Amino acid sequence: MRAIRGRDTKPELLLRKVLWHRGFRYRVKNRLPGRPDIVFPTERVAVFVDGCFWHGCPEHYQKPATNEDFWREKICKNKNRDKEVNGLLKSQGWKVLRFWEHEVISNPDLIAQQVIKTLKAKHAPNV
Repeated sequence: MRAIRGRDTKPELLLRKVLWHRGFRYRVKNRLPGRPDIVFPTERVAVFVDGCFWHGCPEHYQKPATNEDFWREKICKNKNRDKEVNGLLKSQGWKVLRFWEHEVISNPDLIAQQVIKTLKAKHAPNV
């Protein structure tokens, strides 16, 4: 378990690279609840790239063959924590974006475009 990365995963790095090349600057180190993977502090946008296994992706999650009860409970707790973090960040005025790792890997440009669209919407003047 020690070898499992908590940050700087391949999908996360891929999304960050696309955003950076498009001229969008972000923060990685933060103390926000849930420790978002990418943060845009000025726009108050927090981006999470959720691992398909660790967060129970409906398309790609495969339950382990051993210790099923432990893993079921672990994944359930992760999902509940994600909901709590979303609510907490939203109550603090943050816009929360969550993407599955397979979405980022299969089409990083599309995911980056969704992030950019949200950032631009936050910059639009309120009418």
